[in-house]
Amino acid sequence: MGSRKRIAMALGVNDVGDLAQEIQLILKAKPPTDLREGFALLKQGIHLLHARPKKVSNAACQEVVHRFAERSTLNELTLHDLPILKCWPKDGGRFITFPNVHTRDPESGARNVGMYRMEVFDDRTTAMHWQVHKVGARHGKVYYERGERMPVAVTVGGDPALTFAATAPLPDGLDEILFAGFLRKKSVELVKCKTIDVEVPADADFVLEGFVQPGEMRPEGPFGDHTGFYTAVEDYPVFHLTAITHRKDAVYATTIVGPPPMEDFYMGDATVRIFLPVFKMNFPEIVDMTLPPEGVFHNLVFVSIRKQYPYQAFKVMHGLWGMGQMMFSKYIVVVDEDCDVHNTSEVLFRLCANTDPERDSTIIRNPSDSLDHAPTQQNIGSHMGIDATRKLPGENYHRPWPELLKMEERVKTMVDSLRKG
Repeated sequence: MGSRKRIAMALGVNDVGDLAQEIQLILKAKPPTDLREGFALLKQGIHLLHARPKKVSNAACQEVVHRFAERSTLNELTLHDLPILKCWPKDGGRFITFPNVHTRDPESGARNVGMYRMEVFDDRTTAMHWQVHKVGARHGKVYYERGERMPVAVTVGGDPALTFAATAPLPDGLDEILFAGFLRKKSVELVKCKTIDVEVPADADFVLEGFVQPGEMRPEGPFGDHTGFYTAVEDYPVFHLTAITHRKDAVYATTIVGPPPMEDFYMGDATVRIFLPVFKMNFPEIVDMTLPPEGVFHNLVFVSIRKQYPYQAFKVMHGLWGMGQMMFSKYIVVVDEDCDVHNTSEVLFRLCANTDPERDSTIIRNPSDSLDHAPTQQNIGSHMGIDATRKLPGENYHRPWPELLKMEERVKTMVDSLRKG
């Protein structure tokens, strides 16, 4: 999925913008009054598209079964038999980098599919790198407080729609399995695991069944991450394998993360494009938005707006910081609607030309991404918003705002015709 063309092919569309248009049509069916109602309507729309998962008893992912109840089986498949990569020279070991981690809340029964890297410790144990903000960690906390072993299933391969869904920052209550069904326009078939009470997609290539024991932690890392740096060694939960099941012709899917743009960048880019209608639903003034590769997802956001009143840019900044994983955005730059946010040079020109640092910036304290090494304290840091729009009366600007240089359309047309001729 390492290009816009390839990720569109993986999701079965000509352009991921087609999926954004479908979401927009769902949201327009009955205009929501707030964000919560909007997500509820989105979930309802996905149901209407026949995306509910379907349970099956036989599955390709269980054509071959290796149980680990006893340790003396000679021909059993273990983690050491899988082509798991060590990606960077100073990585702490081999890492599963494309795992779909399936967990369930023991109280509500709500399931989650997340993507958390897994360092291989030995033939039957790995780390489970779910950070404090992740749903998997939240489910784990409930099990830990109850003193219960947590069942966890990890799928590798299968439909890329689920792999993409596992990385998408979906709101609480919107099931990744359901979203994958929406992307694929058909139900995801689920089968119950052989050794734990967790359901997994029937078309997966590999299924790693196991559990996380309450309170058991082990040092994990270093790992060359998408930030472009090695993440430090930290304690994370340990995943114990109870079984491996797989297709007879299984293909092990993996990816290498590192300085962008790499495969994970294009997945994040597609997420922003697909969910742009949801942002516009809550902030109608938004024209476009992007997360440039230089910001490695969480560090930089460019957003253009139709500005109508003073300090509207600051309203958008604070609103975005309140939306799920957008809380990690270290810098948000707001520009006018005539600025192409996908042209970094144009955004930087507006930033330098239209801003007075003291007047047009704000700094807040907010949760930070666990992988961000810059804050003094992990998971907590400062974020900056910059208003690079034209200033209106009431925004502490007391001179006429200059007009931006633009070539006349007739001259542009004439030059274009000369180039073609």
